[in-house]
Amino acid sequence: MPRAGLDRAGVTALALGVVDDGEELTLAAVAHRAGVAVPSLYKHVAGLPALRRDVARRCLDELGDAMDAALAGARGPEAVRRLAHALRDWALAHPGRWAATQAGWSGRDAELEQAAARAVGLAFDAVAEAGVPREAQVDAVRATRAAVHGFVGLELAGGFGMPDDVDASFRYLVDRLVAALGATARSS
Repeated sequence: MPRAGLDRAGVTALALGVVDDGEELTLAAVAHRAGVAVPSLYKHVAGLPALRRDVARRCLDELGDAMDAALAGARGPEAVRRLAHALRDWALAHPGRWAATQAGWSGRDAELEQAAARAVGLAFDAVAEAGVPREAQVDAVRATRAAVHGFVGLELAGGFGMPDDVDASFRYLVDRLVAALGATARSS
């Protein structure tokens, strides 16, 4: 018997629970949580790719909210620092949701592209606030994303086994990134 009150938003919420628990997002995993058979989910979602888009859209919205809050009032290079720390903090608090935000979304879904564009736009705002000239901003955003994503990926995978303080290492990375972006700003 279908679970009472199950709808697209409810299915997405159950899917978020799956990724939050570190499980692979499958229709079977969501159906199990809903207490329904997999075919019952098709009344609410158009299959696994559509559900993954719904999950990614929700996660990108949440990540954008975290970025927006971190950047409020940030000036100069501090904007990049806050951005980097907000991304890492959110990723560590929500590793499954972080993973759901890491695909390319161009041409797949207008709402999803809008959520991704918001997050990317906030990153552009941060590097612009740090003084990076327009012609170098794409590179600066990519470098920032790559640095934070690489660090977070290693951290989540347990790749920092030395006893040294990982937070200090992240600050070191961010300090060097901010210095490099500052050099780009000064050289223009």
